Amino acid sequence: MTGRTLMLRRYLLAAGTADEFLSWWSSRIPALRERAGFAIEWAYLDREAETFTWAISHPGDEAAFRAAEEAYAADPERAAAIAVAPPLVDVSIGFPERVR
Repeated sequence: MTGRTLMLRRYLLAAGTADEFLSWWSSRIPALRERAGFAIEWAYLDREAETFTWAISHPGDEAAFRAAEEAYAADPERAAAIAVAPPLVDVSIGFPERVR
C-alpha cells in the first residue's frame, strides 16, 4: 500500500447488537469516511466474538492521516451519526506495522 497509511479499528459490540450495529455502520459510516478521503480496505463482523474489525487508509503518512481524522471528527454529520450509534463495550484503534 504505497503512499497510504492504514488504521486498524476493532470494536467489541454490546451483547446482542451485531445486526443493529452492522445496519447502522453500513448506512452511515462508509459514505462519511469516503467523503473525508478515507478508503475502507476491509471490514469483518465476528458474530460469535461480537467484534467488528475494519481497516481504513488515507493517502500520505501518519501525520496526514491524523490531520484528516481530526477534520473527520469535527464533521457535524459524523457527530449526528455517532449520536445514534449502538453501544460499544470497547474500542481498539492503532496504526499496525506491516510484517509480511
